[in-house]
Amino acid sequence: MATIKSVAIIGAGPAGAIALDALAQEQAFDKIRLLERREKAGGCWLGDPKDHVQQLPDFEKIASRRADEPLPIPSELPAILPHNTQYRFSDTSIYPTLETNIDAFAMSFSQEPFPETRSAVNIKRHGNDSPFRHWKVVEKYIQDLVDRRGYPDLISYDTTVELVHKDPHTSKWVLTLRKPLDSGIEDRWWTESFDAVVVAAGHYNVPFIPSTPGLSTFSQNFPGRVLHSKAWRDPEPYQGKRVVVVGASISGPDISYALVDYVERPLHAVVRGRYHPYFFDYAFQHPNILRRPPISHITSDPGTDERTVHFEDGSKLEKVDYIIFGTGYSWTLPFIPNLDSTIRNNRLPNLYQHIFWREDPTLTFVGAVGAGFTFKVFEWQAVLAARFLAGRIILPSTEEQKKWEGDRIALKGDGVQFTALYPDFEEYFETIREMAGEPKDGKGRSLPKFEKWWREGFDNGHLKRIDMWKRGNEEARRKIEGEKQTSIVSPVLRAGYCCAFKWFIFTHPRLPRPHLLTVFAPLLHPVRLARLARLARPVRLARRARLASFQETPEHFPHQRQVARNHTK
Repeated sequence: MATIKSVAIIGAGPAGAIALDALAQEQAFDKIRLLERREKAGGCWLGDPKDHVQQLPDFEKIASRRADEPLPIPSELPAILPHNTQYRFSDTSIYPTLETNIDAFAMSFSQEPFPETRSAVNIKRHGNDSPFRHWKVVEKYIQDLVDRRGYPDLISYDTTVELVHKDPHTSKWVLTLRKPLDSGIEDRWWTESFDAVVVAAGHYNVPFIPSTPGLSTFSQNFPGRVLHSKAWRDPEPYQGKRVVVVGASISGPDISYALVDYVERPLHAVVRGRYHPYFFDYAFQHPNILRRPPISHITSDPGTDERTVHFEDGSKLEKVDYIIFGTGYSWTLPFIPNLDSTIRNNRLPNLYQHIFWREDPTLTFVGAVGAGFTFKVFEWQAVLAARFLAGRIILPSTEEQKKWEGDRIALKGDGVQFTALYPDFEEYFETIREMAGEPKDGKGRSLPKFEKWWREGFDNGHLKRIDMWKRGNEEARRKIEGEKQTSIVSPVLRAGYCCAFKWFIFTHPRLPRPHLLTVFAPLLHPVRLARLARLARPVRLARRARLASFQETPEHFPHQRQVARNHTK
């Protein structure tokens, strides 16, 4: 392989940020350029305005994972052309109360720990030692990483990579780039060439919504009533509404739990497949969440206001106000068309160790995994990629790389599980660390050995979330039982309480009210206070009449006077 002196990184999320650091620390490249289409670093952790409006352009294309279409490339470059308005899925899924869902140490890079900052909501849910962090902490963490060591000079923001291809004559990767001009009405198009490319663009951009008969018509008939979890922001708009949430992985349970105290009860949760292996079904055990089978079809008519969701078991739910899909994302590479067309089951074939494109390893990927240690996995991958591109390690033969992929398919299958590192984290981390080796002459990031307690902390973080759901479920059950006890009282029993209350007052007319309630509390506690209020006026009048009929002398009611004296001591 020829010496590599220039490297382009696509994406300034956590994967791109650590790739930039890993490449820079190798001190082997003349040119490193990080290209980010948003205005800041952060990737999927970069917040969007609260009034962000979701766009779901075509349900058929979304279901077939073809929604993220590439732009046509100008025939002549460079060029200044009218600003392109095609929706590119660059917005994020950040909502105001979002917190991380794994341990901060497990999520952080090995040399850059997360700050100990915790939100008030986080502390209330999980205690002062909560392992989770608010999204703003994560956003700043990523931005701080790329703002150090002169890295800002290596980054181009508001720059979209529209095409990546290898020039057969120069053996360089040619990137076609687009950047809006300050006027906002025109774009500048041009090309730049690099010896290698690191793709760190993430795979939480393009929503996936399964094909559902009638869904597109429902969305057209009732605009804004269908959304993906990417557009979720807060529960307020759904107050008192009839809501169906689809999905049981990460966002489905989170959104269901956030909504359950706002929507019309019960919230209807559709579970299509298996529950998430970390969190199981604890969120769905809430007494006000009703689990439903998969949706078979949807019928709607704006003329009659029909909004009916039909389920596979033959049941149906009418007058549905909102359908929210927490059904994941499609991994797309619209800027590399020859690879984008080969993606199947959210997996790109021919990636050795989920990093190196076997056909040409100068095209590398960071973050092309279903991780669990997220940022740390990105770090290990970025360091290995940087070592290779710096010419400090050699990859196994093509045949060995093919065998690795074949063995993994046999073990995991040729679907999304192929990219899932769970539960074999240590094996993958140690394989990558051993391949990368130690930095040469102090140049490069050093990877520590995987420690057993990392996995323990990772699992404990999940247990904290499960415990949160268990507590919430139990509190909801107690509340429901309390409502039943205070509202479901038979007429006969209620009449008995009323008669006993009246009799007690007539026979004890001078008993002070605090003592009266204390004595009578064992009889009254099952009765709602609102019902006692109905008795207040007639009982008060009767009590006054009873008092008026007595001559206030100790001989008439010595017992009552003695009780009053004892009570006021």
